[in-house]
Amino acid sequence: QVHLVESGGGLVQPGGSLRLSCAASGSISSIFVMYWYRQAPGKERGLVAAITSKGTTTYADSVKGRFTISRDNAKNTVYLQMNSLQPEDTAVYYCNSRLNPWDALGDWGQGTQVSVSS
Repeated sequence: QVHLVESGGGLVQPGGSLRLSCAASGSISSIFVMYWYRQAPGKERGLVAAITSKGTTTYADSVKGRFTISRDNAKNTVYLQMNSLQPEDTAVYYCNSRLNPWDALGDWGQGTQVSVSS
């Protein structure tokens, strides 16, 4: 498993945008799927978006049309572009991966805090 480090979080007003980055310690080109999860205070961690090695993407219903996941294999980085942010998007955001379809998720990192408030 590669080591993943999230960054890019911060405080933004409702309607604003942020781009999160997930930098990997090694090549991500052969990783089967990369994920973004989030965990709000008092809630369980939930899937936000996923992108496969072939570029297929999936999103949670709550972020469809607002968030975009992408991967840059040359930079070993996965991004989460978040637009039209709302207070309910406030959470710690984590990235994770499965090297192969049958693998478990990797270890969780520190995450990056996203706070949406006026």
